[in-house]
Amino acid sequence: MSTGALRVILADQLSTRLAVITEADKTRDIILMAEVMSEASYVRHHVKKIAFLFSAMRHYAQALRAAGFTVRYVTLDDEDNSHSLEGEILRATEDFALERVVVTEPGEWRLRESFEALRLALPVPFDILPDTRFLCSHAEFNTWAEGRREFRMEYFYREMRRRYGILLETDGAPCGGRWNFDADNRKPPPKGLTSPRRLSFRKDSITLEVLDLVRHRFADGYGRLEPFDFAVTRRQALRELDHFITHILARFGDHQDAMIEGEPYLNHSLLSAYINAGLLYPLEVCQKAEAAYRQGRVPLNAAEGFIRQILGWREYVRGLYWRYMPGYLDNNALEARQPLPWFYWSGETRMNCMLQALSDTLEHAYSHHIQRLMITGNFALIAGIDPKAVHEWYLAVYADAYEWVELPNTLGMALHADGGLLASKPYAASGNYILRMSNYCDTCPYDPSISTGDKACPFNALYWDFIARHRDRFEQNRRMPFVYATWDRMGADKQQALRAEARRHVVAMHEGRL
Repeated sequence: MSTGALRVILADQLSTRLAVITEADKTRDIILMAEVMSEASYVRHHVKKIAFLFSAMRHYAQALRAAGFTVRYVTLDDEDNSHSLEGEILRATEDFALERVVVTEPGEWRLRESFEALRLALPVPFDILPDTRFLCSHAEFNTWAEGRREFRMEYFYREMRRRYGILLETDGAPCGGRWNFDADNRKPPPKGLTSPRRLSFRKDSITLEVLDLVRHRFADGYGRLEPFDFAVTRRQALRELDHFITHILARFGDHQDAMIEGEPYLNHSLLSAYINAGLLYPLEVCQKAEAAYRQGRVPLNAAEGFIRQILGWREYVRGLYWRYMPGYLDNNALEARQPLPWFYWSGETRMNCMLQALSDTLEHAYSHHIQRLMITGNFALIAGIDPKAVHEWYLAVYADAYEWVELPNTLGMALHADGGLLASKPYAASGNYILRMSNYCDTCPYDPSISTGDKACPFNALYWDFIARHRDRFEQNRRMPFVYATWDRMGADKQQALRAEARRHVVAMHEGRL
């Protein structure tokens, strides 16, 4: 008699609402979960990310067993571990008399391709089910995208708001008379802006065992393993969500683009790692934020700005990823060829804004979206760093990074490498933006008011060099005529000095002197 189905759960699919679990027969089916080195090392993952996922996987498997499921869990140090997902699936089919193998669609193209190839090697049928945690299916996104000359998240976001009835009046109009309150969410940081208290969870024996494993098996891994404060169960993730909604969301809106030295979190949610791993569901997060607004506990610009990131941007970039892969990965519209500077990994740089963003990343496997876009991303854009190298860095270092969400944000939003498919203009900025939106410049050896010389902020000359070398592409962009008018007024001598300064910065960048 056959055993039934082998139901495979991936590290970022820790949900009990997916069909791979809800349709399981507890009397006959086997759940397979595996910690494999191929997934833990295909990029240089932050050690906190590895520990978070391994601990969350082990707790999830424990909960499944308690609910009556049969679970085959392969630990990283299992002596029979093949150290690939494909190998563990094949090994399970050899050990059990199975009728079929079932898996939820993975979030990365490389895994989807490997699973398609695995079909040919398996002795039983292999079913790949849709990932229904997302609020817009591939087919729905493609229907929305078909025939559009321009893809803009704003129009997709409005449709998603209507579809799910989020922040709408009874007549269908958007709450507050506007769909988007982004203009109210860009205030510079006031003096004294600090982060509220954050939760930290007691580490049980499972987490302590995982931390010990990661400490020894990834001794030369990227980042700092401790302190380790991640939620690793759904119950803990729900506590994180409730804490954010109750104590933090109200202050999120006004200053969500602000950056403060020594304050990595400010009023950001820290929920993306839990949503992306399946411990929280995007719709429940949006509905709790909406309820807080309707109860008068948070202002509209805070609730809307937060919901837009999840219901709008998250679903939008996922739709673009699957519509344009695998070719999207090779986009390099601006022909950026510079190698990634080592300080992205080491954090060793004199530029204080970069130092702060990179230090937060090393310490927490986290930096918030403006640090990613306007500090590390902006620098890579204006310095002409190769998009694929930047992509691999972003994918490696953040606990919430999976290729479906990270790649469009990096290549499209931060680096404009997709030629404007994702963003209508490049998010390039000089030191003035950083001065306005942070206090990083206060203790920096470089001066954002100076463009050339020993004390000149590198962002200034690199920004104007970027503008000059891509004039043919961007001069007609409706959002950039003022930029080129400013450049033209500088005169040839100043222009040449700025471009020479930019070349010196690029040399210093690779020599570790920047």
